[in-house]
This record gives sequence, C-alpha cells and structure tokens, in this order.
Amino acid sequence: MVEFRFGKSEIIARRKTYATALMFMGVGLGLGALAGLLTAPKSGKQLRKDVQRKAEEARDAVEHLGKRATGLIERGEELAEAAARKAEPVTRIFRRA
Repeated sequence: MVEFRFGKSEIIARRKTYATALMFMGVGLGLGALAGLLTAPKSGKQLRKDVQRKAEEARDAVEHLGKRATGLIERGEELAEAAARKAEPVTRIFRRA
C-alpha cells in the first residue's frame, strides 16, 4: 500500500532546519565581515563607521532573507497541500487494492 504524507509536523521540522541554517550562515558572514574590517589598515573612526554601515547592511540583508524564506516556505506549503489534494484520488485507488 502506498501512502503520500506530508504533514504539518514535517513542514515545521523543515522550517526549523532552514531557519537554523540561515542563522548560522548569517553569523558566519557577520564574523567574516568583522574579521575583514578589523584587519584592514584604517583609523579607529573610519573603522567604526565601516563597522556600523556593514552591520546595518547585514541587518537589512537578514531581514530580506527572512521575508523571502518565509514566502518560499508558505508557497511550498501551498504546493504540498495542492499535491496532496491532487494525489488523493490515486491514493484511494491504492487503498482499495
């Protein structure tokens, strides 16, 4: 018997996995950018301005990625639900057999 399942718990687990991966990627990018700025030969005042500007850019980028990821996850959920609805007649045939 063949069953097609893609439940809410699987979606939630995948969402957490993607969120964790994005968080670690953001932390790594931030640390790399900070290390690059700290090793650059600049004055303290210029360095602080650069760090502040880069931090603002990073925050904006993370917000943008978060919104985009949320949109993609919602679209994936919609597609999974549509696929489950379309597969339901086939699933009923296999259950009877």
